[in-house]
Amino acid sequence: MRAKAWILGASLVLAAASPAAAEIMIGSDTGGMIGDYVARYQRVRQSGERVVINGTCLSACTIVVGMIPRDRLCATRNAVLGFHAAWLPDGNGNRVTSKVATQALWGLYPSGVRRWIAQRGGLTPNMLMMQGRDLAALVPPCDGAPQRVAVSPRRGGEPRQARAYRRAPIAITAPAVAEAAMAR
Repeated sequence: MRAKAWILGASLVLAAASPAAAEIMIGSDTGGMIGDYVARYQRVRQSGERVVINGTCLSACTIVVGMIPRDRLCATRNAVLGFHAAWLPDGNGNRVTSKVATQALWGLYPSGVRRWIAQRGGLTPNMLMMQGRDLAALVPPCDGAPQRVAVSPRRGGEPRQARAYRRAPIAITAPAVAEAAMAR
């Protein structure tokens, strides 16, 4: 009986000591203040948790693609990212585009996302929706399907090694901090 209690106790200690495979699910997230999302994703990045995008991730939510390591981020077939210029409310509550906050937001996206947005006219007050093949090309799918890597041929015909996925900065730098943190 004592041996069974010891084994049970030891297994409980080992189970508590092993890291949990936590997962954060994003779905129906309409965004909010950029600063709140930067802080949230910094905590998630440090925690080691995996993030699954399974629904809409709009506005400030989209910085997840630049702040969470690619190997801990995936998107399901239901995932949709929505990008737009950052804005602040004026004295009457109207949305006014913030150039400083939009530049800070832009800096948080990886180069592939910035390229996709630029090809569609850049960040404007209008929402740009990324889904399907476009999204799967930039965010690994959750289904475990192998990813094709596009390579460009070099002179001489040999393929060039694909560039590593560049991480965007994980913090907003001054002087944009105050305005960008409050922007949406």
